[in-house]
Amino acid sequence: MFLFHVVVGLACLYVLLRHVRHLAWPRWAKIAFAVLLVIGSQHHLYARIAFGSMFVPEFPQPIVVAVNVAFGVIFFLLWFQLAYDLIGLLLRWVILRRKVHGPVVLRTIMSFAAIALACFGVAQSMRVPDVKEMDVTIRGLPDGFDGYRMVQLTDLHISKLYERPWVAEVVAKTNALEPDLIVITGDLIDGELPLRYDDVQPLHDLKAPDGVITIPGNHEYYFGYENWMNHYGGLNMLTLENAHIVLERGRDQLTIAGVTDLRADRTNRPEPDVAKALEGSPENAPIILLDHQPKMARDAEPLGVDLQLSGHTHGGMVAIFDNIVALLNGGFVSGMYDIGDMQLYVNNGTAQWPGFAIRVGVPAELTVITLRKG
Repeated sequence: MFLFHVVVGLACLYVLLRHVRHLAWPRWAKIAFAVLLVIGSQHHLYARIAFGSMFVPEFPQPIVVAVNVAFGVIFFLLWFQLAYDLIGLLLRWVILRRKVHGPVVLRTIMSFAAIALACFGVAQSMRVPDVKEMDVTIRGLPDGFDGYRMVQLTDLHISKLYERPWVAEVVAKTNALEPDLIVITGDLIDGELPLRYDDVQPLHDLKAPDGVITIPGNHEYYFGYENWMNHYGGLNMLTLENAHIVLERGRDQLTIAGVTDLRADRTNRPEPDVAKALEGSPENAPIILLDHQPKMARDAEPLGVDLQLSGHTHGGMVAIFDNIVALLNGGFVSGMYDIGDMQLYVNNGTAQWPGFAIRVGVPAELTVITLRKG
């Protein structure tokens, strides 16, 4: 984690030296802008010092919002300034072969564009997502499950940024869809159980005929894993940890399997094991696998999985940067992928990690998946 803080600090320093220092603003305005950016750039470090983890900023919500906006401004200014400098070098050394200066007002435009994008991105990340409906065709799906409706929630990141009222609204919106089954594919929380106890309570009200199934994401392992797994059970959620259940409609069957997260190997807990999760499952029943991270999807396909549902990537968060996120996740970042005879759906997420709560061009999802016979 130390390297993360260093990289972010260097990015902020680049923005200060190459952008803020050359703004045609009064000295006091440039100093104030620089101070705000420095504060925003290190908000993960402040959380780590104050609360023991960079993954849980327990500051009041307005402060969490403000530091996310400041962090977003740095993010966008970094790329704007890199483009500005690269274009300047190209003009200076390749095309015009002489020193050139961009219009003075251009840096101010860049600053206000970054501020506007950051404010928009944080606002988008905090809203309750719109409903996204999609049909998924599964080969050999029994007649009894043709038209079966599942709601996938993922990456709720219940925290100071997504408190009880937001959770209650998501629950009400989900229940109004009247699904047959609700699945939550990890990263439900950010924070220890005593801190989040009240905020997660609305999850108890999720209703579906076949119940609510969840799996752990990487963030569950940061905040008292066993406590959370036990508490999810008390919220009427079935947690699948390298296990499966079989749903039945008369004589027709559908297997829902779930695995632990890749983070488990750093905590001496059971690593994700699809083969173990499928042990004893009906031979001819289609299989839907819940796996928080999509990067192992190619390993699941040979084991007979028909559909894998994942999250974790948040869809890449900012359009045009999704390819970078995909590189870190086995080439998967958002939407539907065909992997041999298996389909993988990577959900953009219902919310966002409060350490980088920005969405631009990558909307959050409250996803309804209707199964169709192929």
